[in-house]
Amino acid sequence: MAQFTVNAQRFDPYKNFKFKLKWDNRYIAGLSKMSALKRTTEVVKHREGGDPSSSRKSPGRTEYEAITLDRGVTHDTDFEQWANKVWNFGAGLGAEVSLKDFRKDITLEVYNEAGQIAIVYNIFRCWVSEFQAMPDLDANANAIAIQHIKLENEGWVRDTEQQEPGEISFAEPSS
Repeated sequence: MAQFTVNAQRFDPYKNFKFKLKWDNRYIAGLSKMSALKRTTEVVKHREGGDPSSSRKSPGRTEYEAITLDRGVTHDTDFEQWANKVWNFGAGLGAEVSLKDFRKDITLEVYNEAGQIAIVYNIFRCWVSEFQAMPDLDANANAIAIQHIKLENEGWVRDTEQQEPGEISFAEPSS
């Protein structure tokens, strides 16, 4: 059974409620939800000519699922500005897409309960395939307005340079 290397007394996994996302060396304001990092490798079935009764399996193409990001509507225009780089209505014929910088590498940081960075993933060549500026509006609802973007990506890796943080211990108050 694998153990935590730095924190031998830790048995529970990291919780998923403390995270930050960064692009262009800036943290994204108001991010409240992010979908999973998921990849799928196709299975290629084949058989040997002399063995018609059984098949072999080999890995094929690997695909990375799109990532969705949700946040409360704020005055920060990062989501909209990035989405406009893929298709900017009214930009003029031939200028609708910013080929120079519509793709971004982003960084996901996952924190432990004490607020220390525990795990980092680098996500490559992301671009916005879907943007929702405002949700359906309902005067009778008791909710906040949520913006949504869907990011296509070409892969991700865990940053192995990020080491497991040491657990913080608080001293008992003296009597």
